[in-house]
Amino acid sequence: MAASAKTSALDKPNPAEEWTVVLPRRGKQKRIFHKVIVHEWQKQKQVWTPEDVETNPERESKLMQKIQTCIKKLESSSFWLTFLDQLQTPEIFDWFLKAVGSEGKMQMVIYGIGSIESHEPPRLQLSLAILMKRMFSWIGEVEVFDPVISLAESRVLTALGCCVLTANEQGRRQALRPTMFFMPHCEAELYDNLLDANWRPDLLNNIILFGNSFEAYEQHLSVCKNLTLADSRKHILTIRQFVKEFGIDSFSDDFFRAIHGSSWHFFNIDPDLDLCGVKP
Repeated sequence: MAASAKTSALDKPNPAEEWTVVLPRRGKQKRIFHKVIVHEWQKQKQVWTPEDVETNPERESKLMQKIQTCIKKLESSSFWLTFLDQLQTPEIFDWFLKAVGSEGKMQMVIYGIGSIESHEPPRLQLSLAILMKRMFSWIGEVEVFDPVISLAESRVLTALGCCVLTANEQGRRQALRPTMFFMPHCEAELYDNLLDANWRPDLLNNIILFGNSFEAYEQHLSVCKNLTLADSRKHILTIRQFVKEFGIDSFSDDFFRAIHGSSWHFFNIDPDLDLCGVKP
């Protein structure tokens, strides 16, 4: 599935369904003959539309004002300065430069943002993403999706320069180019879906993930010994050994709670490694 494709994965794939092999196009650069496996279900596009379609200029204006106020408060906060300082330390920032590489730009995909109209944590998360885009010229297009987004929220997000996806990808976006997935406080299954869709070294190495700590998931499962949970997070557990993770510095203000427990995840995988043979 192309990185910019707005496709749907509403239904769990059936292993018995047809698979399609897509070979990369020829280019001047060195060709790597990886096979891109596309499930049949990935090609079945199902358009998503908001359930809440009631909107008017007043409602949208009030929401825009809420977001702008949130952005201004966050920008002037000690939390933002601390977050920015940590992000720009060489041990973290060098990973961004490596991922961007010769592309020059890295798109940002925001999954699971929630309702920015009804709740403050989603507004804080969105504000953080917007400030990052304003700060770093190498962050390109910002795409957003959550099935709870209303029509009013969709219009405000568009006015803020974001692109609201028109299909629920269920986190299964293939990173065919450098992509930052901004996913604080999402469900573990969404992270696992993302890893599953990119279960190849060249794709995973294109990903920078900001979201719940993979290390914390591993520690929790080592204690609770729940086989059902372990199976739903098998890709998270397997990939842990190839992930460099940096937790966000703890902070004692209201802004921090919006991303509490989140980490930066960077992938460094040998291009010749067969991940299918790797065990957690």
